[in-house]
Amino acid sequence: MQTITTTEKKSLQVGKYVTTSHVDTVIKNYKQERWVHNSERIGKEDSLSAWWSVEELENFLANAKDNGADGVKFYFGAYAADYQDRPEYAGRQTLVMVATKQKEGANGSVRNKDIYVSTDKGSQILAYNAANLCPPFCGDDSGIPGDGVGVTIIDKGEKGFVVI
Repeated sequence: MQTITTTEKKSLQVGKYVTTSHVDTVIKNYKQERWVHNSERIGKEDSLSAWWSVEELENFLANAKDNGADGVKFYFGAYAADYQDRPEYAGRQTLVMVATKQKEGANGSVRNKDIYVSTDKGSQILAYNAANLCPPFCGDDSGIPGDGVGVTIIDKGEKGFVVI
């Protein structure tokens, strides 16, 4: 008699689809609580979004899967004030995608470990950056970043109002 063992794969899904109202709310909160202060600190409008093409995302995800990834972390980051590769990005915040693999610890805790791959330069994190940032590249002439999602009026007190 043969015994068949089956293993149930746990779903790794943690996110969910959200409504336009939810998106507007979290963007508005970000702009009022963080963006306005970041922009004042760096002396120009900080970035509000980072864009990659579907093709880039698919290629990164395929590469991540090929290297054993089962997830992706999005790290918040900021370019150096003297960033030379794209001077218009200097000081602005960005997102970095990093391929991850879920690991369960001895105590049952779950961690998403960054994946490193061997390259001709040694072991390197499997990551992707250099998105199209808005600002400075928002794709319209309206002066309002993006396509209207999350448009917010911020009262800057004696400094007036700003529409973002």
